[in-house]
Amino acid sequence: MLELKAKSRTAEAIRALMNLAPATAHLVLPNGVESDIPLKDVQTGDVLRVKPGEKIPVDGVLKDGGSDVDESMLTGEPIPVSHVPGDKLIGATLNTTGTFTMTAQNVGNDTVLARIVNLVAQAQRTKAPMQRLADKVARYFVLAVVLIAVLTFFAWGFWGPQPSWPHGLVNAVAVLIVACPCALGLATPMSMMVASGKAASLGILFRDAAALETMHKVNILVMDKTGTLTEGRPSLVNVTTGNNVNMDALLARCASLEQNSEHPIAHAFLQKAAEEKLTLSPIEDFQSFPGGGVAGTFQGSKVCVGTADMMQKRGVDISSLAPWVEEQRRQGRVTVFAAVDGQAAGAFSLADKIRENTRQALADLTARGIRIIIASGDAPATVEAVARELGISEFHGGMTPADKQALIASLKSGNAVVAMAGDGVNDAPALAEADVGIAMGTGSDVAMQSCGVTLVKGNLLVISKAFALSTATVKNMKSNLGFAFVYNALGIPIAAGILYPFWGILLSPVIAAGAMCLSSVSVILNALRLRRFS
Repeated sequence: MLELKAKSRTAEAIRALMNLAPATAHLVLPNGVESDIPLKDVQTGDVLRVKPGEKIPVDGVLKDGGSDVDESMLTGEPIPVSHVPGDKLIGATLNTTGTFTMTAQNVGNDTVLARIVNLVAQAQRTKAPMQRLADKVARYFVLAVVLIAVLTFFAWGFWGPQPSWPHGLVNAVAVLIVACPCALGLATPMSMMVASGKAASLGILFRDAAALETMHKVNILVMDKTGTLTEGRPSLVNVTTGNNVNMDALLARCASLEQNSEHPIAHAFLQKAAEEKLTLSPIEDFQSFPGGGVAGTFQGSKVCVGTADMMQKRGVDISSLAPWVEEQRRQGRVTVFAAVDGQAAGAFSLADKIRENTRQALADLTARGIRIIIASGDAPATVEAVARELGISEFHGGMTPADKQALIASLKSGNAVVAMAGDGVNDAPALAEADVGIAMGTGSDVAMQSCGVTLVKGNLLVISKAFALSTATVKNMKSNLGFAFVYNALGIPIAAGILYPFWGILLSPVIAAGAMCLSSVSVILNALRLRRFS
């Protein structure tokens, strides 16, 4: 019942993916009038307007205007991407700043989101259900026991001492009772239920028994970068200044300017300023330039923070900072510049910081003999920098959701048992394709609904605990099954009367019933040992 209930929820991942797209789109008619239409009515070639904070309705090309678009649902990259006329746009991604118009290209089932939905659905349909050993055996075991009971009845009836047929009936009933496969039926589900409860106390949620059973066989773990190995948001990691500018003073000016912006980079400045306990001041004449940066007046000084293109347009010479910037870019970091009164004041590099517990988690997994691979939609240079820092030799960057799924399928074709750990919508097809999908509890609902294991707090350290618990659970199940088989192997012949010719011993149905109950209790007590798992 529990397994079927879990399977019935698999459709929730599909529904969650479909709900990522907006319900309506702002259609711009040839006469300039706007009209809201249902998403399903959008046609190729339609001109649509997208406002700040709205999701892009379909795939297309930016026509007029510009903005920063959060494409993390597809690529996992935490920093929004600047778009200008002519750039391609992806449906269901988030417009963060400016207003623009776009020309629809791919609509309906041709959008990137629709293809992700189909990938997840296909992976969930083709995943073979686990056939439990106990289920296979019990089917034939019951038939065999009934046959033995019938043979016992007739053997005693024809060749047993008087009263032979009553003896035959009593012994046949004893065979049926002592062989009642309660212990066999409890062996697997009892271990699973106890292990699932223990896992929950450790911050691990198993959605189905198949994931718990399969996890101990995993020998390859594919991991997303953003939000899994890293925090999933940009942070200031380095800064350089020019013209004898004080670093704290520059940071205070830039953070004061950025407190008027909702951009993720602005949040990184504010977080760093809070860590350094800097005092921020109000800004006058604040301006935001989508895809460029921000500018304003700080205590009488003209301050701007933005890209190299923005600095060039404002006539700011940043050539003195070029060597430092190039070094940061080689490490896969994003750089922004700061200028005060038209002069280059410094530059900042931002990166998605590695989680505090990532290194220890990877060390634990490697010690278990698990091969680690990074698969990310981020830029290859960024992925390489993270892999190098973590000592991981196998990594892939710039991967689409389909690429990740194909990688998992390729690894599985080599007879490997593959687990995938991720947190985003872009990971959903790969999570569904893997033998075991592991979602970070701090990630998207779609990721969690596409896989069998969820780390509640997104703590990578508990992955190793999940593998260890799976191993202990499978051992517990095997010992339960072994006990059930040994019990029946001894109980059935005794109930049939095999000891009677030698010692005159018969097994009463009442004793058989008691023994059957004791076998079930023994299996339950053995399963309860998992509560002490450490």
